[in-house]
Amino acid sequence: MIYTNKFGYNSYDNSDMPIKKSAKKYMRVSARKAARNKIITGIFRSAIKKTREAVAGENAEEAKKWLQNAIKALDKAVQKKVIKKNTAARKKSRLNKLVKKTGQKNLS
Repeated sequence: MIYTNKFGYNSYDNSDMPIKKSAKKYMRVSARKAARNKIITGIFRSAIKKTREAVAGENAEEAKKWLQNAIKALDKAVQKKVIKKNTAARKKSRLNKLVKKTGQKNLS
């Protein structure tokens, strides 16, 4: 569709709506996947955040509990292909290191 823009020139309508049926379906599918990925990302990010908060508060038991939740959420994210395997491994390793430090502080 051709329309006149505010400068008086003819322009084409560059809307994001595809024309082909398969392209329309792809847009629907990608929107569903993006919504699912956003939920999964939110779950593991909040679990990581809670673990870090527990570590900052020097509450070792709560930190261990949240570490378990974070590991489970990260593994789920890898399984659903939201994040890569090595990214999850790196995040788990760093969280585990933090929680272990908290446990050693409480012992001494």
